[in-house]
Amino acid sequence: MSKQFTKQFKQRLYDFTLRLIKSLEGLDKDFISRRLGDQLLRSGTSILANYVEGQSASSKKDLINFLIIALKSSNESKLWLSLLKDTQRIDKALANDFQNELMEFSKIFAKSILTLKKQVNDGKNLKSKI
Repeated sequence: MSKQFTKQFKQRLYDFTLRLIKSLEGLDKDFISRRLGDQLLRSGTSILANYVEGQSASSKKDLINFLIIALKSSNESKLWLSLLKDTQRIDKALANDFQNELMEFSKIFAKSILTLKKQVNDGKNLKSKI
């Protein structure tokens, strides 16, 4: 990823996280809404946290691990959003917007992981030929 893309993507994740937090504050205070909201808050904020932590990773393998966790958190967030939406606890259009954004995040993480894994493997193959 270029430095420009990395900076813009980090800001996009940050903005997503802020919007998510603000939206979750508006959930009803009943037991189910709170539990589902808590789960979504954990997984949703984990995306940004793992991406940021990965930016100071000590190796490509370490970065891959952080991106895998961010990808898993993105996928988990889609589940909690679906449950909130399908139980009519969150606005359907808002949930769809969040889910679309999460789909894009997941694709970016998956592509980045594949690219980095290829670079790591190519590096191993190069070393074995030397």
